[in-house]
Amino acid sequence: MSRLASATFRFLRYVILVIYLACVVFPMFWVLYTSAKSTREIYRNPFGLPRVLTHPSRSAISALRENYRKAWVQSHFSRYFINSLKVVSVSLALILMLGAMAAYALARFEFRGRGVIYTLFLSGLIIPMQLILIPLFFEFSDLGEWLSSVLTPATKYLGLGSVTVSLHDTHAGLIMIYVAASLPFTVFVLTAFFRTLPGELREAALIDGASEWYVLRAVMLPLAKPGLVTVAIFNFLGLWNEYLFALVFISSDRLKTLPLGLASISMQAQYKSDFGLMFAALVIIMLPTLLVYILLQEHLTKGVTLGALKG
Repeated sequence: MSRLASATFRFLRYVILVIYLACVVFPMFWVLYTSAKSTREIYRNPFGLPRVLTHPSRSAISALRENYRKAWVQSHFSRYFINSLKVVSVSLALILMLGAMAAYALARFEFRGRGVIYTLFLSGLIIPMQLILIPLFFEFSDLGEWLSSVLTPATKYLGLGSVTVSLHDTHAGLIMIYVAASLPFTVFVLTAFFRTLPGELREAALIDGASEWYVLRAVMLPLAKPGLVTVAIFNFLGLWNEYLFALVFISSDRLKTLPLGLASISMQAQYKSDFGLMFAALVIIMLPTLLVYILLQEHLTKGVTLGALKG
């Protein structure tokens, strides 16, 4: 009886896992193959396979090609893609560099105020980012005016005239927000990860005459690679799909990121729903995140496992 109950429980567990897998995977496949349909075909059969798979023909292939052409060229998704890639890449580089240095100092050094600094970083995890949106908007305005007043005397002395600095509607301002918003999580994860690394390696390197910078760069960072990859993936997913701050601080069309471009499709289509174009745009946004996860999945699993075993 116990063997029968065990087999039944195992069967139910596999059934639940298969259902969960279908619920997760099917929407992605649905978005992918729906991007090959025309809007009329989507209205007629929203969940059916596209004609390019069921009845391959030149007209069916043209619908697929037209959807992606309108998304990439006509809707300027090529520009939005480059903007997102630039903003996210620079933000990730700064987040990992600053987060790793701060986490290493908090994990390996004893100094006055370390607990206060760590608590301040942790407090960033409990403050909703929407709460600081309006104060941050005015802070950027005040900071731009202050920088303008500081730099103007120097530029006038050099014969360059007055200068106006604005952090609004710039990728630099958006990168500053992304870095500041992502550092608390990054420092929290990496501090715990650096604490699990063997301190004997650091001590041996210092005895051999290595500096702390060399120890961090050549010894600790390679050992912390699983943790770095883990925080990089989580930050990438959040930044790549970030919409609210980009909406508030970016107004020029040439500076918009992919989420803003997706939101503007309906306006570019003169308030007429072009679902083929919309699904093609969704695929363009979705593919980089899937590729990053697939390529770094092993490191992500290793990082989470090590954190669970050693934390």
